[in-house]
Amino acid sequence: MPDTRYVVLDTETTGLSPENGDRVIEIACLELDQGLFPTDKSFHTFVNPERSISRAAFEVHGISDEFVKNSPLFSSIAKDLWHFIGNAKLIIHNAEFDIRFLNAEFARLNHPMLRIDQTIDTLKMARKKYPSMPNNLDSLCKRFNISLEDREKHSALIDVRLLASVYIELTQGGRQQSFLQTNDAQTVMAGHQNIKRKQCQVRHINHQQDLEEQHKNFILQNFKKNGWGY
Repeated sequence: MPDTRYVVLDTETTGLSPENGDRVIEIACLELDQGLFPTDKSFHTFVNPERSISRAAFEVHGISDEFVKNSPLFSSIAKDLWHFIGNAKLIIHNAEFDIRFLNAEFARLNHPMLRIDQTIDTLKMARKKYPSMPNNLDSLCKRFNISLEDREKHSALIDVRLLASVYIELTQGGRQQSFLQTNDAQTVMAGHQNIKRKQCQVRHINHQQDLEEQHKNFILQNFKKNGWGY
């Protein structure tokens, strides 16, 4: 039997309801070797949703209609995304949300769809482990002392890196336990500590090279000074 692949996945969307026509506007995936530390394989793209982004969603992630208007359509990245995911176990925070959105996109193309039993839902894991505590991604990062300095707003590319660290904490009992239980401890520790800093190799993106930096600067200039929340 081949070793199980693990892929951390996150999306950003135009709103909350794919049933009412909301669409995906950003997708990021990060492969974890043995579910412990990131490999050099990743996938990231923005997507033109062919509809407007709701104000509420914009205030969460800061991605505007103007920002994604020249991005590829989902139909042009679907094959690459499907190929990257393959038969991997998908590590997702609130998996039903992302799977609903991605399957709505695939359904428009009469494409095979993702299975919910292919996912590992870190929100469910956290709720089981910390039933009386907040378990959103921000709260979990703070609980595990994972830096949020780069997360001015929601971003699929940043969030998969954060979620990879959260998943390791939830499954391995934290960095110290990972260190004790893993034969190649130094490799695991280095990978765990550098998830946020690791430079992702973009498999498919149809933008100028500094697009992500423009997005971050846009958020800093237009949101931080206004004190808008998540």
